[in-house]
Amino acid sequence: MAEFHEQFAWVVVALNAAAGLWVLAANWLEQLRRREMWWFVGVAQLAMMAQVVIGVIVQNQEGREAPDDFHLFYGFLTVVSVGILYSYRQQVHQHLYLLYGLGSLWIMGLGMRALFLGT
Repeated sequence: MAEFHEQFAWVVVALNAAAGLWVLAANWLEQLRRREMWWFVGVAQLAMMAQVVIGVIVQNQEGREAPDDFHLFYGFLTVVSVGILYSYRQQVHQHLYLLYGLGSLWIMGLGMRALFLGT
């Protein structure tokens, strides 16, 4: 399970990078604003949530320690970030694409930072 957690981290980072770039591009190019884009963002964010849950399982069931306390902090921060993005979606409706585009890239960055803490 620990190895899956390490490998799946790259998938999560890639999904959030792709989602962020797609939504940012859709901010300027209307033809990219499709329903599938929002599904893709949801999949990327759910993958990040699953990654955090898998990390908790690895730590609790396999008794493994995180490479650093900041690794745990970044995992927690990604969950909070998804919640903040979701909660602000109605308030910044005219900047929704910027919010989710930059937010997805922020989540990607947190994932990358957590990945490189142990190296």
